[in-house]
Amino acid sequence: MMEMRLFLLQRLSAMVMVPFIFVHIGMIIYAVRGGLSAGEILARTQGNWLWIAFYTLFVISAAIHAPIGIRKVLKEWTAISTRAVNWLALGLGALFLLLGLRAVIAVGGL
Repeated sequence: MMEMRLFLLQRLSAMVMVPFIFVHIGMIIYAVRGGLSAGEILARTQGNWLWIAFYTLFVISAAIHAPIGIRKVLKEWTAISTRAVNWLALGLGALFLLLGLRAVIAVGGL
């Protein structure tokens, strides 16, 4: 039952992330082609609640999605116990969330 829920949660998080990925890559292309400096990018993102909300949701969805996939790979490819793999995946998810939100705070100027 847990495997099915994790499977569904990973697929749902992937569907949520797709528009975030396209917008994120589009913004990178726009910034690079526009010759924007890091300072100019930060000037546009800091204090902008739309971008802060956008990247917060992006980070949350990635912090859910990635550890579920890593957990599955570790379960299939290693001899690590299921319990240990579960704790490792949970820890990675928390780490990804923490680091991602720190980046959002920095880029958002909070």
